[in-house]
Amino acid sequence: MRIVRYQKKNEPPHYGWILENKVGPIEGDIFGDFHRLEAETPLTDVKLLAPCQPSKIICVGRNYAEHAKEQKAEVSTVPLIFLKPPSSIINPGDTILLPPQSEQIEHEAELVIVIGRRGRNIISEEAKKYIYGYTVGNDVTARDLQKSDGQWTRAKGFDTFCPFGPWIDTDFDASDAIITCKVNGQPRQMASTRDMVFGVNVLIAFISSVMTFEAGDIIFTGTPAGVGPLRAGDSVEVDIEGLCKLVNPVAALK
Repeated sequence: MRIVRYQKKNEPPHYGWILENKVGPIEGDIFGDFHRLEAETPLTDVKLLAPCQPSKIICVGRNYAEHAKEQKAEVSTVPLIFLKPPSSIINPGDTILLPPQSEQIEHEAELVIVIGRRGRNIISEEAKKYIYGYTVGNDVTARDLQKSDGQWTRAKGFDTFCPFGPWIDTDFDASDAIITCKVNGQPRQMASTRDMVFGVNVLIAFISSVMTFEAGDIIFTGTPAGVGPLRAGDSVEVDIEGLCKLVNPVAALK
């Protein structure tokens, strides 16, 4: 099932589900008890929003060996994790704004895990029980600030640096899916999720040994090689085979 958050005209946001090219409302808690109403509204009549509202955004660095290599960094022996603030979230189709503090802002195409229920100290064999579904994300990064600061909060945390969506697929098989990124239609990144150094189950187990997951939290699982610059006027497209496509324009922050 494909779960969305959407807005119709000036109405408040709603959770919904997609059937073919139409959306139907969901009543109740998508992470608990809910029921679906008939899908009658064309997708073209609604704005799709970031598909959940996480209490925290956990990201994994250097989780593809080739990306670590292009950054002239070693692959960590344990997952390298960091956080992005919820204030960095934007919707599919919203504009990524390039702040004046950075001269080297780059895209990072990623598979995103959506957590479905509260959990702590989860063993990898039980990780699947905590996965609600998957979506697509772009971990936008001010690369020059990442290098100069020595830690990543500022480089990863600017407003608009966390687009994800447009929906959560609760049935998606993330074991071997192709991730691609294009900028203005030109290919930049391509790899399979099977190339991750630390797989989904290991990431959930490791992160939950540090912090408690809440339903709706998301995990950016790392980016493949091929990261590159974003310029004002660009359009960046992140696509995961069989999952969904995330497209955002880019502009300078005025």
